[in-house]
This record gives sequence, C-alpha cells and structure tokens, in this order.
Amino acid sequence: MKHSLLIALLAAPPAMAQDKPVLTVYAGESVTSEWGPGPRIEEGFEAFCACDLRFVTGDALPRLLMEGERTQADIVFGLNTDVTARARASGLFAPHGQDTTDLSLPIGWTDDIFLPYNWGETAFVYDETRLDNPPASFADLLDAPDDLKIVIQDPRSSVSGLALLLWVKAIYGNNAPQAWAKLAPKVLTVTKGWSESYGMFTEGEADMVLSYTTSPAYHIAAEDDPTKKAAIFPEGHYFMAEVAAQLRTTDQPELAQEFMDWILTPDFQATIPLANWSLPAKLPETDWPQVMRDLPRPEKTLFHSEDEAEALRQPALDEWLRAFSG
Repeated sequence: MKHSLLIALLAAPPAMAQDKPVLTVYAGESVTSEWGPGPRIEEGFEAFCACDLRFVTGDALPRLLMEGERTQADIVFGLNTDVTARARASGLFAPHGQDTTDLSLPIGWTDDIFLPYNWGETAFVYDETRLDNPPASFADLLDAPDDLKIVIQDPRSSVSGLALLLWVKAIYGNNAPQAWAKLAPKVLTVTKGWSESYGMFTEGEADMVLSYTTSPAYHIAAEDDPTKKAAIFPEGHYFMAEVAAQLRTTDQPELAQEFMDWILTPDFQATIPLANWSLPAKLPETDWPQVMRDLPRPEKTLFHSEDEAEALRQPALDEWLRAFSG
C-alpha cells in the first residue's frame, strides 16, 4: 500500500506539468538570445498565464509558409514591416483585436493582423574615437573616400540588410544604382546577419556598421561607453517595426489572444527598451529610459508600406547585386 502511494506521489508532478497548456511562439534567434527580450517575455507572461510559453527559434516566416495550416505555432513574434505582405498573403493569421490609434510610432498604424511591439530606424553607427569626421548626410557617405571601411548585412538573409535596400530606394529612387555604385567600394564585407557585422565593428575591423539609431544606447547603458554614435542624416532614416501575430490555426486561441492583449500593456512595453534595445510601440516618451530619451533622433522618417516594400524588394535586390558583383 505504502509502495503504491509512493509511486503515485512520484508520478504526480510530471502529470501536473503535462496538464499546463503550452503556447508555442515562433521567433528569430535574436529574440531568445541572452541580450534579447525573449527570457523576460517568457518570465513575464508565465507569471500570470498559468501556461508554458515555449519559443521555437529560427527563420520564422519561411518555416510558417512551409508548414502552412499544419504549423504548431500559436504566435509568430519578430516579423518586420518589410515582410508582412508575404506573411499576410498566406492567410494563416487571425486579427489581433487591439486598439492601435494611440501608439507611440512616427507613422499611423491601422493593421488589424500584425501588431507592432517595438520600432527603430536604420543608421550607420561609428566610434568617435576612430572616426573623427563622420559623414553628416547620406550624400556625404556616398562621396566619402573609398578607404572608409563599412560593414553591412546581406538583404537576402538579414532584415536590416533588406531595410538598407529600401532606405536607399526611399532616398534615391531611380538613381539607386548610382548610389550603390558609390557605396560599394567602401563596403569591406557583407555579412549574413547583423551580429557578425556588428562584432566586426566593435572589434575595430570597420569604421562604420549598418545598425539602428538606438544601438548606441546599449553601449552607454551596459558598457558605460558613450563613444559609439549613430550618424543622423538629413535625408531621413528608414522606419522598421517588429510585429507579432496570432495564428488562426492555433489550438490555444484563448491563450494566444491573452498574449496579444498583453503586448501593448505597460508591463510588456517596459521590457523593450533595455532588452530589445529599440523603442516601445506604446509607451509615452516620458516613460522611456533616460538613455533612450537622450539619443539624437532623425527629423525625417522614411517608410514604405508593405505593398510598396514587396513591390520594390526584387528590383532593389537586383540593383544591389549588380553593384556588388564586380
């Protein structure tokens, strides 16, 4: 009798754990890295959801498109505004049900499927101890001596690399090929992703790196290093937002909706600036950390709608490939 009771007690914890519902969230690896927001998001949601939030990392959109309605994902987290047209066309997503009329974005937001949780703008970051006279405009960057060493990311594998294509297109339009011809000799290398190129920059291998206007905040807050700066250009900087969406095929619809309801709350939004090193989608500037409030901001925001971005993507990529194939 005692032996049977002991077996039952030992078996109870796993059984109870199995009864806890699981919310499966597809996300990029940067979300779940030690410097990303994933660990805080998981901890914050599990504190009140009575569930197990599980991140599945990788290239979320291609995986979702391949799996289709067979996907195990309940939420996709970390898509950006330059790829949502392809995501929307899949028909896999359900409305988020949130009021987006008073977001803290520099553009209006009416999308009822993809919900922004953060935003930022592309920029070239430099170290003022290594670059005494940084370009003061995009035109200055193109006209800089060819011994200026810049590292950028591949637009075929990197969201920031794709954003650069659209940034150049937004400024130069049909003259983008000429702009790329000027920029290409200064590009030391093109990396697959952001982390590789940013690592080269911090190791002193490059003078400038394609990143974001908020990147210096990390160095200031985490390293007490104010020498990293974003070059702010009068032509404007390209806006990007990262978004979340719930799958209409989810087997946890109430839990998925609960997560979407949480995204725009102050509790969630407060984790973004110093975990994702970007700007929160719904938090007054007065509530941002001081390091974010002190950063210089572009006076002009450049942005392509998702349909414009999708239409421009392949022509802009062709122009880029021609410039870097020589």
